[in-house]
Amino acid sequence: MPTPAPVSCTLAIKAIPNAPRSEVVGWLGEALKVKVHAPPVEGRANEVLREFLADELGLPRRAVTVLRGDTSRQKLLRIDGLTLAEVKVRLGV
Repeated sequence: MPTPAPVSCTLAIKAIPNAPRSEVVGWLGEALKVKVHAPPVEGRANEVLREFLADELGLPRRAVTVLRGDTSRQKLLRIDGLTLAEVKVRLGV
């Protein structure tokens, strides 16, 4: 019996750094708008974004990685362990 392929999805993000607190705002076209409570300095906002989404999704931090957009507000994240539909349900968006 073959082993099922690991589940993962990609998620487009519009990150808003320097917010008073980290929170999911909602959809902006195809991208999920997320406020991040960290400055966009030395990758700190990316780290906080990854930690925040992993915590919100109930996943380990290593399950959320930035594929594209390290220095941009427009990012593409890979989320291991969930489908896009499951991500939407868990985030309530």
